[in-house]
Amino acid sequence: MNPDDEAEFQGYVRARWTHLVRTAYLLTGDGHHAEDLAQTALAKAYRSWRRVQRSDNPDAYVRRILITCNKDRFRKKRVAERLTDVPPEGAGADPTARVAQREELLAALGELPARQRAVVVLRYWDDLSETEVAHALGCSAGTVKSQAARGLAKLRARLGTAVMAAEPVGAGAGTRTGPWGTAKHTKAEGGAR
Repeated sequence: MNPDDEAEFQGYVRARWTHLVRTAYLLTGDGHHAEDLAQTALAKAYRSWRRVQRSDNPDAYVRRILITCNKDRFRKKRVAERLTDVPPEGAGADPTARVAQREELLAALGELPARQRAVVVLRYWDDLSETEVAHALGCSAGTVKSQAARGLAKLRARLGTAVMAAEPVGAGAGTRTGPWGTAKHTKAEGGAR
């Protein structure tokens, strides 16, 4: 890789690292796996950086690599993992209700099947359109709609309305009223979803 490409790649990593790790965390449910997954995806992006640069949307290209790496993680070895409400490190309980709601929401998200979880994360946390999610997952927009509906129904059944009205785990900006995009804020599509 020439020095200019190297500098551009390093700039991309600095700018997108937090977002990639957040998305990876929502896909894996584990901070360590999330960092490993983001590193693996960026290593693959580095090897094909010229193709990434030439793509219409480098973020979508790298996101697709991230999703593929996450799928590969399960193909290579089937490790039974169980997400728990309390981390094994025995961290002290946080007295705020928001943190408790966030943990409950993440636990419920971890119980969704992999495809539903990926659709919910990409659609509502990453705020992608149905078309963008379909492209990232290599499926149809109809599949995205049905998986999103099923995933949300499962989350609502497990959590009720109190937690579902909370701000999303990874949300930073915008005017959402809940994690499921009840108020539109940034996409050009306009209107509520």
